[in-house]
Amino acid sequence: WGGKPAGEEAYGKPVKHDPSFRGPIKSRGCTDVICCVLFLLFLLGYTALGIVAWVYGDPRQVLYPRNSTGAYCGMGANKDKPYLLYFNIFSCVLATNIIAVAEHGLQCPTPQVCVSSCPAAPWVVSQGELSLTVGEVFYAANRTVCRPGVPWDMPVLQSLERDLCPSFLLPSTPALGRCVPYPNSTQVEFPGISGNTSINQGISGLLDSFNARDISVKIFEDLAQSWYWILVALGVALVLSLLFLLLLRLVAGPLVLVLILGVLGVLAYGIYHCWKEYRVLRDRGASITQLGFTTNLSAYRSVQETWLAALIVLAVLEGLLLLMLIFLRQRIRIAIALLKEASKAVGQMMSTMFYPLVTFVLLLICIAYWAMTALYLATSGQPQYVFWAPNASFPSCEAVPVNASCDPMAQPTNSSCPGLMCVFQGYLSTGLVQRSLFNLQIYGVLGLFWTLNWVLALGQCVLAGAFASFYWAFHKPRDIPTFPLGAAFLRTLRYHIGSLAFGALILTLVQIARVILEYIDHKLRVAQNPVARCIMCCFKCCLWCLEKFIKFLNRNAYIMIAIYGKNFCVSARDAFMLLMRNVVRVVVLDKVTDLLLLFGKLLVVGGVGVLSFFLFTGRLGLGQDLESRPLNYYWLPIMIAVLGAHFVASGFFSVFGMCVDTLFLCFLEDLERNDGSAARPYFMSKALLQILGKKNAAPPGGKGKKP
Repeated sequence: WGGKPAGEEAYGKPVKHDPSFRGPIKSRGCTDVICCVLFLLFLLGYTALGIVAWVYGDPRQVLYPRNSTGAYCGMGANKDKPYLLYFNIFSCVLATNIIAVAEHGLQCPTPQVCVSSCPAAPWVVSQGELSLTVGEVFYAANRTVCRPGVPWDMPVLQSLERDLCPSFLLPSTPALGRCVPYPNSTQVEFPGISGNTSINQGISGLLDSFNARDISVKIFEDLAQSWYWILVALGVALVLSLLFLLLLRLVAGPLVLVLILGVLGVLAYGIYHCWKEYRVLRDRGASITQLGFTTNLSAYRSVQETWLAALIVLAVLEGLLLLMLIFLRQRIRIAIALLKEASKAVGQMMSTMFYPLVTFVLLLICIAYWAMTALYLATSGQPQYVFWAPNASFPSCEAVPVNASCDPMAQPTNSSCPGLMCVFQGYLSTGLVQRSLFNLQIYGVLGLFWTLNWVLALGQCVLAGAFASFYWAFHKPRDIPTFPLGAAFLRTLRYHIGSLAFGALILTLVQIARVILEYIDHKLRVAQNPVARCIMCCFKCCLWCLEKFIKFLNRNAYIMIAIYGKNFCVSARDAFMLLMRNVVRVVVLDKVTDLLLLFGKLLVVGGVGVLSFFLFTGRLGLGQDLESRPLNYYWLPIMIAVLGAHFVASGFFSVFGMCVDTLFLCFLEDLERNDGSAARPYFMSKALLQILGKKNAAPPGGKGKKP
């Protein structure tokens, strides 16, 4: 009574033999129905959120420029005027910086008008034209650059004082729908700007430091010239990934041995290097007692205790690895055999290698939907305009209600305040949607995390169902279903939406908590409180470990769901108990698989990176166009090829990793269910039977009794 169960029963009883069990259960029911209903209701709310954002949002506020009256350029009455002209482009440079301008939607504290074309030549209002009318100087000369509603007979001097018309024009080029001056325009005298040197420096500072147009053109040219070679590099990554996985059945053992010996060699060199540094510092007498406590961590490299501690740690790791090779060699052989079996399973079901494309498309849809919803929500509400003056401290501007609401269609009446104008400030938050904007955005972020995790869970459960049908096929490949991947996909969608949503929700809550902690940590950095930051770091570390554990538990729970069709909690418990009953095998297989897949990724990504470097730098002898016309930024296609190779390799190796985990759980249950007799034969391969020293009384392919 009250005693702790001994042996394996401490983590549950072994699975009993079931003569009717033949792989993934076909007769199953819906699991976690309540969570399924909640998830579907959440998706309905997420859809309603998108509809509300679409109704109240207006992304034109981001996509199209606005003039000073709030009207869009290129739309409505300004359909024939797609470009935005700044009266004084120097106010964007001299009054603020480019980052601040970008944060305000490229709005500058200067009047802006929509024009049909950007100015092609410099022009300045001459002294003699100040006494003429606006119609004579601007309209008659076809200069439609004044603000809307300026009368024909208004004196030019008055229009300039009230910022209704520009005092000068610069030769400009369209960029993002805005007229941006050329950096090397003709030198002329402009009113209100001190010196031609400041003008040239201002424009050059805006375009040369940012240099968006020039860089974008060069990037476009490079991509247009090298896009097919980038596809070739991605094709090479695909071929290398397939070859690596398919050849594992031949070289898995030697490859794992080479990797382990390589790790031993690296640790041995680390021990030698630490001993060498320790001996030198010991002879010098450099001790930590002389250094004392300091926050400069690099200073600890010059004391002998640091290298001694590193030497001890590396020596312990080296000893543990050697002991593992000596005492766990049988389990390492099992891990290698499972890797070979996984390679065979992938070879039998090649369609599983391309399932990550389905996952990628679904993830892309989830991210695109959230991004559009967030954009529409952020642009909901009516624009708000307030009075603004560049020098509000002037005596003539004291009576001006700065920051008070104004109508951009009506011109400021107080002309005594220089530069007074009605500028865009933001969007009103008086409506129901606008008052709840923050909560709606939080709902959207929750929807993003939940849907992304659900899509990933769907992929894991579908692949687990397909690979489980391979393992539990007694006569391979005859007993493997015709379309195992399609059957697993339909079975998962029909019965287990709620279970996947349950596991995804648990992971989502932990990830949301991590995001909140990151936000709090960002705020605490200003306070520079070391105690608070230390506590925050501990919390972040704990949540990171919790997230990793939940991902591991969910992954194995989805495998059990795919096989037995039980709910999430029961499947997670059964998977955890099964793994704990074989914890040593779990650790060995997990580390061997991680080491092998890491090596595979490095091989694929490194090979594509080296190939891309020689190709795009014209050193490979291929692609005459690349040799005759060198790329402006050869590193750009190299980075794209390397990043694409990483995604390709990760997609293929994630399938292989899921295959290994599924076969491993099936293998553990096979050992508990069966004993190799004619009535209870093993389903495992002959290689695993030989390693375990077991055999079937009714071997696969023979005439023995089929379970």
